[in-house]
Amino acid sequence: MFYGSIPALVTPFSGDCVDEDSLRDLVEWQIAEGSSALVPCGTTGEAPTLSNPEQYRVFEVTVQQARGRVPVIAGCGSNSTATCLEHLKAAKEAGADAALIVTGYYNKPSQAGLLAHFREVDAASELPIIVYNIPGRAIVDIKIETMAEISRLPNVVGVKDATGDLGRVTAQRLACGEQFCQLSGNDETALAFNAMGGVGCISVSANVAPRLCADFQEATREGRWDDALKLQDRLYPLHTALFTDTSPGPVKYALSRVRPGFPTALRLPLTEPSDASKQAVDKALEHAGLI
Repeated sequence: MFYGSIPALVTPFSGDCVDEDSLRDLVEWQIAEGSSALVPCGTTGEAPTLSNPEQYRVFEVTVQQARGRVPVIAGCGSNSTATCLEHLKAAKEAGADAALIVTGYYNKPSQAGLLAHFREVDAASELPIIVYNIPGRAIVDIKIETMAEISRLPNVVGVKDATGDLGRVTAQRLACGEQFCQLSGNDETALAFNAMGGVGCISVSANVAPRLCADFQEATREGRWDDALKLQDRLYPLHTALFTDTSPGPVKYALSRVRPGFPTALRLPLTEPSDASKQAVDKALEHAGLI
């Protein structure tokens, strides 16, 4: 159902408001450059700093601008199951095609709690669900056995796997079945992830280099591994530079370099990336041929 290069979109701000014009421009550019789907209001979209009305408006603007040309996977995760259900309802009303649901961060649910959460979400959802497993931020990790049970829920179609454990791709394919859609949550390991059976990446770097990321994913899908490796080497410094300070600060800075005028404002507690981070981004953009 989902594959290829899928940017986890940044949310542009103007003053205290979401900059809807810049968001529409970003969506249009991403589609023109070959992105396979779009994810508004993920971690890269600063969802924790958005009010519910703002988050739901970002859903609406993204869906309106995409106009059905690519799927929109709305970030609906929360560490409160009840809040997650509210987000799901809003995503459905906005016309989103699917929902990305992160594990219960901060309150550290058990495996039984994670399973109960996704069962509740699945029962209430009218959208396909992609599970988002990111223990580096959420602290909790969905174990293979738990993922296998979650994968059998009627609306669950796949996972964004940001564990960094490449062996998971094979283990989850064996446990969850060939039909279970596995998307990498890490740009830097997406080559190996796809070689082991993954079908794409929900990407940070695709915000900045959508065409290169789309070409990279297409090369892996077609089995052109030499071409994919060349693109990996071209993109790798960017993958790492975008995390030399707290994301999405370096991402918004990079976008302002490749698309002059793109707003770089962040919401507290996030702050402007350091000079060293900006220098690393500039060097990576030059290496990739983007500036």
